[in-house]
Amino acid sequence: MKSLPQHSMTVDEFLVWGEAQESGRYELQDGEVIAMSPERAAHLETKANVWVGLRDAIRKANLNCYAIPDGALVRVSTNSAFEPDALVYCGEKRAPHDIEFPNPIIVVEVLSPGTSLRDLRDKLSGYFTVPSVHHYLIVDTDKPMIIHHARAEGDTLTTRILTEGSLRLNPPGLDLAVAEIFA
Repeated sequence: MKSLPQHSMTVDEFLVWGEAQESGRYELQDGEVIAMSPERAAHLETKANVWVGLRDAIRKANLNCYAIPDGALVRVSTNSAFEPDALVYCGEKRAPHDIEFPNPIIVVEVLSPGTSLRDLRDKLSGYFTVPSVHHYLIVDTDKPMIIHHARAEGDTLTTRILTEGSLRLNPPGLDLAVAEIFA
């Protein structure tokens, strides 16, 4: 097993450290490098369905936005950066060498046994420190359901729990069918 750094890092230091790693996936939380575990089949399949659903919804709505599968890094503070299972950003397309996606409008995490507490607590508060984030979707493959946290007026968040139907994500103005995520 690879030894992780034992000292606190900033996101900039983490990015340099991460580029030097031969393999593995990592996030940075409160300066600590967190190794990400291998994923179960249901997790991988749901992640793929979310990405395809978001990509197709963007195309259908004819938006100048992009759906990105996992691997993109979102900086939430000077010493925390997360890798959502999918994200959407709008505007100019990112350069091919970019690792960091600074202005996501939608971030998605698919729950897994080892990360559910971080997804439900730490990432919820972290993602909404990013001013561009309007929607945080937490997808539970066991139920199945989607927990949708949305930015409202001021510091208010609204939460909806969906098991069927369509999810309206405005901004940017797209609709995501819940059934497609769990197909």
